[in-house]
Amino acid sequence: MVVGDFPVEVDTLVVGAGPGGYVAAIRAAQLGQKVTIADKGNLGGVCLNVGCIPSKALIQAGHLTEKAHGNEELGIKTENVSVDFSKVQEWKGKVVNKLTSGVEGLLKGNKVDIVKGEVYFVDQNTAKIMDEKQSQTYKFNNCIIATGSAPIEIPSFKFSDRVLDSTGALNLKEIPKKMVVIGGGYIGTELGSAYANFGTEVTVLEGAKDILGGFEKQMTQVVKKRLKKKPVTIITEAMAKGVEESKDGVKVTYEAKGKEETIEADYVLVTVGRRPNTQEIGLEQLGIEVDDKGLIKIDKQCRTNVPNIYAIGDIVPGMPLAHKASYEGKVAAEAISGEKAEIDYIGMPAVVFSDPELATVGLTEKAAKEAGYKAKAAKFPFAANGRALSLNDSDGFLKLITREEDGLVIGAQIAGPNASDMIAEIGLAIEAGMTAEDIALTVHAHPSLGEITMEAAEKALGMPIHTM
Repeated sequence: MVVGDFPVEVDTLVVGAGPGGYVAAIRAAQLGQKVTIADKGNLGGVCLNVGCIPSKALIQAGHLTEKAHGNEELGIKTENVSVDFSKVQEWKGKVVNKLTSGVEGLLKGNKVDIVKGEVYFVDQNTAKIMDEKQSQTYKFNNCIIATGSAPIEIPSFKFSDRVLDSTGALNLKEIPKKMVVIGGGYIGTELGSAYANFGTEVTVLEGAKDILGGFEKQMTQVVKKRLKKKPVTIITEAMAKGVEESKDGVKVTYEAKGKEETIEADYVLVTVGRRPNTQEIGLEQLGIEVDDKGLIKIDKQCRTNVPNIYAIGDIVPGMPLAHKASYEGKVAAEAISGEKAEIDYIGMPAVVFSDPELATVGLTEKAAKEAGYKAKAAKFPFAANGRALSLNDSDGFLKLITREEDGLVIGAQIAGPNASDMIAEIGLAIEAGMTAEDIALTVHAHPSLGEITMEAAEKALGMPIHTM
């Protein structure tokens, strides 16, 4: 670091060290750029520190707790199952620390300069990076903004010790007896299910007609069927009105079916969406165009209206997905290096780590028809798969969407165990322009859940073996 405020000159400045920013910085450095990455928080951003990774760790611990209670159908009985939640949190912390330290090693290994501090833009080639002690000016040829997003706070539900955002819910010191979740999207469903597996009575208040908006009703029905077996109550078309906090809990008021109701719980978790972190970094100094949601407009190379400034991740249009941010980061870094990289979301998967998991990629049957395709759906149930039955986890299905005239794979939806892993094969098929026949001719190991993909492809060809 240069002492004083003599400008530090770099080829590319990356603002934000989440899954978009750190990936962009590494790729830019690999392509020969002198790169500095800056973040006021920890390396890894929301995803690694207080999002994707710790939530999946908590979900896994919840699954193991649920399984520890045994299964009488399988002849397995257990007694006196206990959870030391402080140990769960300690393990979760170790997982996070291992990954964040790994990110630091990767950045340093690729000769990326890491700076901790807040970034404020002065003009389109200059930014100040400030910490508690000093302010340092940086001159850059190009910049990739990857500042991510933050939970939306409802005015009548100000975040506190008892009114939690997702970060607060991940860091509780004890398993609550009762929890209210406002918002039945993917975050609310994942965390609500995790705590339900630990034994928490969970009430989900969702303003829409169904939970998990954006996923097909056939898929959400599989999740709701499983939720009914847990201590979870779902109240749809419910409007959260306010909360009274006490030392020991909360009293949440909501309106449903024209009646005002109250629920008492230990905590209320608010998961009604996220807002882009595009405030207070000096975008107005750059003349960057944003839409009415605060999202930055970009072209196919992630370039903003200011030619040397790029934006990726949750601050640009599209779903707030970590893997989308990483993908855009690579495209932006390659575009800066003069390569012809462009974003193409056709094979972009979306996953919910619910119970069972949901995953989708490409087009749904409805979206395909709306886009003008003659499309057909081939659906194969997990219940007809030997591996799913032997796992005693056979709820759900895989639906393969193909183009009628040539069998081209254009989408898929999966509801079932390991959906998050299974969707990758179909994403590859879409990216590679493969047909149902290509998948059907690929020998899949037996017994495996992967066979379900092959079976759906055979059904699309009109020649299914294990279903009529």
